Amino acid sequence: MPKGLRHRRIHITTFQWIIMGFIGVILMGTLLLMLPISTKQRIVTSFHDAAFTAVSAVCVTGLVVKDTGSYWSTFGQMIIILLIQIGGLGVITIAVAFAILSGRRINLMSRSTMQSSISAPYVGGIVRLTRFIVLGTFTIEGIGALLLMPRFIPLYGLEGIWMSVFHSISAFCNAGFDILGTKNNMFPSLVGFQNDTVVNVVIMLLIMIGGIGFLTWDDIYHHTYHFKKYRLQSKIVLITTFFLVVLPAVLFFFVDFQTLPLKERILASLFQSVTTRTAGFNTVDLTKMSSASKGVMTILMLIGASPSSTAGGMKITTFVIIVTTAFSVFNQKDETDLFDRRFTIAALRQAMTIFVMYLTMFFVVAMFISIHDGFILSDCLFETASAAGTVGLTLSLTTKLSHISQTLLMMLMFLGRVGTLTLIYATKRVSKHVYKKMPEEMVTVG
Repeated sequence: MPKGLRHRRIHITTFQWIIMGFIGVILMGTLLLMLPISTKQRIVTSFHDAAFTAVSAVCVTGLVVKDTGSYWSTFGQMIIILLIQIGGLGVITIAVAFAILSGRRINLMSRSTMQSSISAPYVGGIVRLTRFIVLGTFTIEGIGALLLMPRFIPLYGLEGIWMSVFHSISAFCNAGFDILGTKNNMFPSLVGFQNDTVVNVVIMLLIMIGGIGFLTWDDIYHHTYHFKKYRLQSKIVLITTFFLVVLPAVLFFFVDFQTLPLKERILASLFQSVTTRTAGFNTVDLTKMSSASKGVMTILMLIGASPSSTAGGMKITTFVIIVTTAFSVFNQKDETDLFDRRFTIAALRQAMTIFVMYLTMFFVVAMFISIHDGFILSDCLFETASAAGTVGLTLSLTTKLSHISQTLLMMLMFLGRVGTLTLIYATKRVSKHVYKKMPEEMVTVG
């Protein structure tokens, strides 16, 4: 054997580890969901249906081809919620957490992979941050389950305990899976609890806490109300989240829910605004909402939540960087800044790349589905935005789609969770860059 080949080692990048981790968990989940024990009727589920469910769960989306409450057994639901938990925290976070618990030393490669997985700014402090994330997650999910039990146990008996745990994890991980669909006879998702203040508020809080991101938690924990000490990312996330919840809620309040009593109208408006960017639960029939509101919801789903969170989408920071860059151009400024901090050129380029890729993917797939399956383009755009943003809201279209269209939705869910740049970087070889500058020439824009 030639010397070069004998000493050649396969180098796996951090991005490839992330991709392989997600694929491995999806395949394992698919095989488990195919088992007869996973369904209430004790039948073998087809590979396609099991794979769609596993992808949706790991990618914390919530789109389903089989009703979670009526089709899957308790064992199947346990597999789904385990996949949601792994997908919400991140495969790498779970792996590092197990390594810490077993007392193993966390090497530099593991720390670097963890850094890429949660978009942490530095490798230093990753082990401490992992402990903080895992303990914080289980604590918040536990509190959420306890708060839901007084509502679910009187209605469903001891099964209400499981239902409280399931929906707390699903809400915190921004997954949108529910097991209430057939238990309220005719009500999908949380429509049966439209006027229940406790259920609405608890689910909304779980969604928002999971969606603001682990790094923002860290800032809140260490700096409490000292907002000036927060990272720039945390400031952007908190302020933008506030406006992206309030402004759409005002629109929904005045346009869609005039027939509801005031309390239910406020709850419905806030809930649909909170869940649209990240989670996938709903307390109203979305098909009856106005076209304008559906359009706004489509945009919100594409924006998504925060980096290093349990949610997907192109992320709040991407949206804010693009908007502030536009205002910088309007004001004829050479640089883009916010809160007395300047964005790097790399951040601007990545934001624009992600923005273009998301728009392209969601629109091209929607066009294909519209042409291939014969549905209205606006409904297809809603569905593909929900998949790409890992939201899970639907206009009752997913179950009606052909297998090829459902497969495209699976691809969108996967890309939306792992990140488009992560997938691109994972497929590229590590190469030495030759730094050179080409001659500059002016091109007229606009």
